[in-house]
Amino acid sequence: MQDQPIALVTGANQGIGLQVAKELAANGYTVLVGSRNPRNGENAAKEIGANAHAIQLDVTDAASIAAAAERVRGEFGRLDLLVNNAAISHAGAPGTTLEEVMQAGRASVASLDEVRAVWETNVFGVIAVTQAMLPLLRQAPAARIVNVSSGVGSLTLNADPSFGYRHGFGPGYSASKTALNAITLAFAIDLEPEGIKVNAVSPGFTATALNNFQGVESIEEGSRAPVRVALETDGPTGTFTGPDGPLPW
Repeated sequence: MQDQPIALVTGANQGIGLQVAKELAANGYTVLVGSRNPRNGENAAKEIGANAHAIQLDVTDAASIAAAAERVRGEFGRLDLLVNNAAISHAGAPGTTLEEVMQAGRASVASLDEVRAVWETNVFGVIAVTQAMLPLLRQAPAARIVNVSSGVGSLTLNADPSFGYRHGFGPGYSASKTALNAITLAFAIDLEPEGIKVNAVSPGFTATALNNFQGVESIEEGSRAPVRVALETDGPTGTFTGPDGPLPW
C-alpha cells in the first residue's frame, strides 16, 4: 500500500469531496477520507472501497488536525496530495435556501459571527490543515495541494456588472473564497522552491448541500476540474482554474 500515492481529502464524506475521493481511488490513490463526523467518514470510505480509509478531521479544531497529521505520519509516512475541500456556505440551519443565504449575507447586514464561522472553515481551516500536513507533503516526490475555491470569489469577475453572480458577492462565503485564492497564491509562492505545487480550482455551480442542492451541475461534472488538477503531477503552480479553463483572480 505504501507504493500507492497517498491523498487526503477534507470534507470527503459527501458532495464534491466524496466524488473527488472516489475518482482518486479509481486512479490508484490510497485516499484518506477526512470527515468531521467519524461515522459519516466510515460510511463514505466503505462506499469508495478498499483504497479508502476514514480519518476524523475537523478543520476548525487544532487537536483534530494534529491527531490526523500524526495518524498519517504513523500509517503512511508521507502525503502526496492534499485536497482542501471542506467548506461551509453559511452557519445557519441546514436547508436554508441560496436566496436566503445571499440576502442575509449582504455586506450591509451580514452577521459578523456568521462571517467569522464561515472564514474559520473556509480560510483559517485551510491554513491550519496545510501547515500541519506540510512535513508529510515534503516527504513525497511530487507533492501537490489543491484548494477547492469558487468563481464567485473572483474579484475580477465580480467587478464586471455583467457577471451573473455579482449580486451575491458578500463578506461571507464569496469573500472567503477570495481570501482562499490569496492563501493559495501565498502558499504557492512560499513552497515553489521546494517543488510543491499549490493551485485553486472552482468546480463550477454544482448541486451540493453547500447551496441546498440548487446548483446547475452534477457532482460528477463538478469534480472534474478538481480531479484534473489533483492528478497533474507535473502541472503548473499558483493557478486558479475552473471547468472551462483559467479563471481571473
